[in-house]
Amino acid sequence: MKKEKKDLSCSRLGKVGGQAVLEGVMMRSGDRWCLAVREDKGGIAKRDGEYVSLRKKNKFCNIPIIRGVVNFVEMLRLSMNMLTASAEMVGVDTGEPESKFEKWLNDKFGDKIMGIVTAIGSVLGVVISLGLFVFLPTFVTKLILGENQAAGTFQPLRSLIEGVLKIAIFVLYIFLVGLMPDIKRTFRYHGAEHKSVACYEKGLDLTPDNAKTCTRFHPRCGTSFIFVMLILSIAIGIFIPFNNMPLLRTAAKILVLPITVGLGFEFIMYAGRHNNVLVRILSAPGLWMQRLTTKEPDESMLEVAIAALKGAMPDEFPPEENEEAEDAAEEISTNVENDVPAPAEKDEPEKPDENDA
Repeated sequence: MKKEKKDLSCSRLGKVGGQAVLEGVMMRSGDRWCLAVREDKGGIAKRDGEYVSLRKKNKFCNIPIIRGVVNFVEMLRLSMNMLTASAEMVGVDTGEPESKFEKWLNDKFGDKIMGIVTAIGSVLGVVISLGLFVFLPTFVTKLILGENQAAGTFQPLRSLIEGVLKIAIFVLYIFLVGLMPDIKRTFRYHGAEHKSVACYEKGLDLTPDNAKTCTRFHPRCGTSFIFVMLILSIAIGIFIPFNNMPLLRTAAKILVLPITVGLGFEFIMYAGRHNNVLVRILSAPGLWMQRLTTKEPDESMLEVAIAALKGAMPDEFPPEENEEAEDAAEEISTNVENDVPAPAEKDEPEKPDENDA
């Protein structure tokens, strides 16, 4: 029995992953995705669909290292779409009056406005990220080491200082945004996502009670991915020249960024399927960081995450069974909130024993 359970859990490793969104969770398994959010009235709203990766359409895009870059771009795009969709599903800002500027934008751009706003937001995000994690560490390190240090002698030290600065900026940023109530709640949904995935990968029945017992830390998390890239950047930085020319050094870092992303992706995928000593050591910093980016969820959050996971895997969890389970969970939640006892089970007449003549 134990061997069957172990084989089942091993076959499930890496089959599903997701992200936390506004008041919900998005799960993705293969080409299928499902977005589930908790509505104001207490129900669970869902959207699902297909997203076929370029890695399946083009063999070149599935080459190691390159596939990591492709996945990174695709996940950024999908993540932005899911965040926008979750905001629409929970009705964010729908009741606010339209300003003159918003009216002018709608008149000029119409239905294209959301795409334009998303594109501008993405560009600003990339610019800010490059400024914080590429330009700033390079210039601060130059100030620390001074103008006239020998390039070869201080190369490892320079890369180490830059790496430590990047990690410090990242940790501080996550800590500060985590103080915001909305972000803190999203971090709880992040915990629900991890717990439901861990519950599935252990081969347990997908219920909130079982998910509660599972860990909220996962080696395939985006937090771990970012941390792995920061650590890789220290090693790669040793081989980047232009020590006393910050602009050229920064440009070189940007050019090798795809290599860092690709290597980070390969490690995260390997870590998600293996649990040896090396993986545990290299995954430890990212797992520690998840103490900031994941928080303990409540039962209603786990219900949403489980609904998203099942919705992303319709072949394994038929929609009819999912709807019955969700209706039962919503009924129990409503009864608890309204202090109404759950309906008693009806006594069914005993069925005759099949062995009776």
